[in-house]
Amino acid sequence: MTERRAVLSGSTFEEQIGYARAVVDGDWVHVSGTTGFDYATMTISEDVVEQAEQCLRNIGEALAEAGCGFADVVRVRYLLPERADFEPCWPVLCRCFGDVRPAATMMVCGLADSRMRIEIEVYARRPA
Repeated sequence: MTERRAVLSGSTFEEQIGYARAVVDGDWVHVSGTTGFDYATMTISEDVVEQAEQCLRNIGEALAEAGCGFADVVRVRYLLPERADFEPCWPVLCRCFGDVRPAATMMVCGLADSRMRIEIEVYARRPA
């Protein structure tokens, strides 16, 4: 039987909605859609680039707790309410994924809270 465990961030959303920041399933790590909330203070910047940076900090913490890092990411999805907000985030995203080159998709869609300007979801494979 493969190992399956939840990785929790402490976000109030996890408790209210009933999900985990990430799930480790054997070698695979599935990181939930992650927004730019700072979970320690439950605040969020108005700036999309700052939100992207916080998303990646949150994701990085989940990956580390799961036993891997950005170098192990094989799939990333970017969700944004405004298409024009994507390009300003590229330099931040490239810092984490530029050398990794995961499969990627960007979708324009509504997010759960009007303050959220970007949400990022990743899948990673833990190293042997």
